[in-house]
Amino acid sequence: MTKLVYNEMLKLLAKRRLLIIAAIIAILVAMFTYAQMKEVETQRKRMGTTDWKTILQQQIIDTQNRLSSNRISDEWKNELQIRLQQQQYYLDHNINPSEPGAPTFMRMFIENSIDLFLPLMVMVIASDLVSSEHSQGSIKLLLTRPVRRWRVLLSKYITLCLSVSVIVGFMGILSYGISGLVFGFKGWTAPVLTGFTASGSTLDTSGVRLVDQWQYLLMEFGLVWFVAIVVGTLSFMLSVLIRSTAAGMGIMLAALISGAILSNMVSSWESAKYFFMVNLRLTDYMNGTAPPIEGMTLSFSLAVLLAWWAAAMFVSFYVFMNKDVY
Repeated sequence: MTKLVYNEMLKLLAKRRLLIIAAIIAILVAMFTYAQMKEVETQRKRMGTTDWKTILQQQIIDTQNRLSSNRISDEWKNELQIRLQQQQYYLDHNINPSEPGAPTFMRMFIENSIDLFLPLMVMVIASDLVSSEHSQGSIKLLLTRPVRRWRVLLSKYITLCLSVSVIVGFMGILSYGISGLVFGFKGWTAPVLTGFTASGSTLDTSGVRLVDQWQYLLMEFGLVWFVAIVVGTLSFMLSVLIRSTAAGMGIMLAALISGAILSNMVSSWESAKYFFMVNLRLTDYMNGTAPPIEGMTLSFSLAVLLAWWAAAMFVSFYVFMNKDVY
């Protein structure tokens, strides 16, 4: 198995896709770092101060003014009410929710990347692992070797898991290194509140606890890695089912984009909570953001994603084991 995985890694590295993904992540992190820096400068000029309490108080006033408008929908109003309660909670407990530093930027970057950007990067790797054997004409040679089919496919899946771990590591290292040059490298022990629970327009703070930012980041990166594995496994299944890499990538791309849209529109469609795309934003449960559909919890989303992962694994191995390549 070790030799099979080594061989698959060599084939993957020869395509240089991991290097391309690292370059894309570096470029986007640099762009977001610059945008964040300009936003901070604009905010300081507008407020005339660097005191985070004054800035947070103004954000509370802005949120209250938006709530008084009759032009916003009830769903958006509920989300603003939850945000207002969170802002007030941070202010009352003297905790800066945006402690300056590279760790804070890392946290915001992965929270905004978990449902679309990261899955797209993983999809680029996973959608090609099996289907490329068909396009290159090497599938017959591969399956006629004196190696059981399940071992061949398992070696490809282990390669996928290793690649996903590398991509998530790229995100962490590059976002910390690049943003640290602008915002500084401190902030690992900054206090972060987690455990908020949103129900309708009400924020439950009974389970809130204070953790260091490094602990919070470890939990978030664990959730991000799990999401990347699930999306990668689904893309891997499409790579087994469909001989065309482009077709497999197109299907997964359509699913991810539709999920990003559905998450903002499915509050009244309760059965949509069983779609894997609607359950990707696991980090939202940690910071108290209202779920797309009322009643969804972290445990529920983890269970749904785990079920999709298990189904994709079963289909992948069953089809690959019984595929006629002649």
